[in-house]
Amino acid sequence: MKALVYTGVQGLDYRDVADPVAAAGELCVAVERVGICGSDMHAFLGHDERRPAPLILGHEAAGTVIGGEQHGRRVTVNPLVGCGACPACRAGRDNLCASRQILSLPPRNGAFAEQVVVPEANLASVPDGVSFDKASLAEPIACGWHAVRLGRRVLHEPLATTRCLVIGGGAIGVGAALALRANGATEVVLVEPNEVRRRFLAELGELDVRAPERADGSFGLVIDGVGHPATRAQSTRVVEPGGVVLHIGLGSAADGLDIRRMTLQEITFIGTYTYTPEDFRATAAAIFDGSLGALGWTETRTLADGAAAFDDIRHGRNAAPKIVLAP
Repeated sequence: MKALVYTGVQGLDYRDVADPVAAAGELCVAVERVGICGSDMHAFLGHDERRPAPLILGHEAAGTVIGGEQHGRRVTVNPLVGCGACPACRAGRDNLCASRQILSLPPRNGAFAEQVVVPEANLASVPDGVSFDKASLAEPIACGWHAVRLGRRVLHEPLATTRCLVIGGGAIGVGAALALRANGATEVVLVEPNEVRRRFLAELGELDVRAPERADGSFGLVIDGVGHPATRAQSTRVVEPGGVVLHIGLGSAADGLDIRRMTLQEITFIGTYTYTPEDFRATAAAIFDGSLGALGWTETRTLADGAAAFDDIRHGRNAAPKIVLAP
């Protein structure tokens, strides 16, 4: 099969590789669409020691089961694989499994390929009327869905009356903003510094998109979908007393939090990592029934053009929050 292989820092090679072989309990999926995630970009730039070259990256996938009794089944892929036996997994919190695996981290290759093998339990069926472009968004949007669910549990007022801010107009931020809306939030502001992307999102007409300096006032709930010192600083500066900050982004690890203000104003800070199987299924269902809107903010390119897509993302040339590749 053909695959886009990470070969080293800033190296991607579209080439022939061996077809994957499904183990017991796994199914082989012909990949129809696979999104480029920020974590793929981190690996590409050599910033993720967990992803050594050579490796097939990509984990935001949707496609069709090939072979066996389920041949032809249309699916979207939950790439996070828990052990199934530890206390976290038994509680349905596979994302906190100490021995969790994920597609695109060894020992599992990812989905920047014509085929990928996935545990059967990690597949959700996709209705015939739903495009694979939309289905491939289940993984990134589930990150925001999970954060919203955690935030709702600790808010002191209903989400419907909470003023919400989402920082970052990439797929994680856009997905989080849409998840807030789908869960009852009525006032959601999305900030994005890149003018090209901000204009693209504003023209869709679904979200209140602003430049960072125009996110005025205070907010009861803030979601940081970027994770840089500047965005953490903004989060703790604009959240209101007793409010909640949900931190999804993994841009960098140090600095930015105003611990003194967080303490004096009893601000709740929650780190949120990926999603539970329940969150993934709920997100997929919301995509399928239209609760998350038209989802017309992707750009589709061929897998063979993947290296150029990475270069465009790196240099901020793409307006769409998400580029999906089609093998």
